[in-house]
Amino acid sequence: MLPKIPLAGWINALVNWITHVAGPVLMDISHFVEHIINAVTAGVLWIPWWLVILVIAAIAYLSGKWKLAVGTAIGLLFVYDLRLWSDLINTLVMVVVSAAISLLVGIPIGISSARRSGLYRFISPILDLMQTMPPFVYLVPVLLLFSIGTVPAILATIVFAMPPSIRLTRLGILQVPEDLVEAAEAFGSTDRQLLWKVQIPLAMPSIKAGINQTLMLALSMVVIASMVGAGGLGADVMQSLETLNVGKGVESGLAIVILAVVLDRISQGFGKDYMKASKGD
Repeated sequence: MLPKIPLAGWINALVNWITHVAGPVLMDISHFVEHIINAVTAGVLWIPWWLVILVIAAIAYLSGKWKLAVGTAIGLLFVYDLRLWSDLINTLVMVVVSAAISLLVGIPIGISSARRSGLYRFISPILDLMQTMPPFVYLVPVLLLFSIGTVPAILATIVFAMPPSIRLTRLGILQVPEDLVEAAEAFGSTDRQLLWKVQIPLAMPSIKAGINQTLMLALSMVVIASMVGAGGLGADVMQSLETLNVGKGVESGLAIVILAVVLDRISQGFGKDYMKASKGD
């Protein structure tokens, strides 16, 4: 029998070394980020709930039709009536922050990997690992590095939600017709002009799909993230599991579903509007 490779020991030694060397700095970063997240959440909760619902309904109206705005308002009113408003806002802030960071990092990587095939060959196995590794596995080292709280939940969500933004951005850039690229180059477009005026606008439907998928994957992590102290609606679900409170579990689950549908329809609506505008041009 072949000797077992001590992979677990190597990984534990690496995590312990990082914790020993950079532990205080990582903890300071964790506290700083957590203070920001708490401040944003408190700021949103300070705004009257009805005004928040009106703003989100207005965004829904801009992204779609009045039916979406009415459905959004009714769904959020239902969540408020269930006394889950603060948990909804907590979850919404965490999802938006995680998705925003994933997109800010993922979209540029996707663009670069489309223009440099060697880069994609390097990151493709990493993306496969990020998408297939069970989230519980990388929660452990993140928890050791940043302790319990919102920060490890956000980091784990970023790792889980980033790959679609990279892959779909790259796919959109690669699907830009070659004749359009050649025509732009023939008219003397610089590399930057080619990217911003030809490739990115034509790849926008695919990029929009990546944004939608990133939001949905970030939201799908709320229950798992609650296991490391993230709070929000996921914590309510976990509490209902621990106490076998079926009613509370159904209420929390419905609130998550409503938030997911609202985010999904709004992001899809903006994507469809862009596609219609592009066809009109």
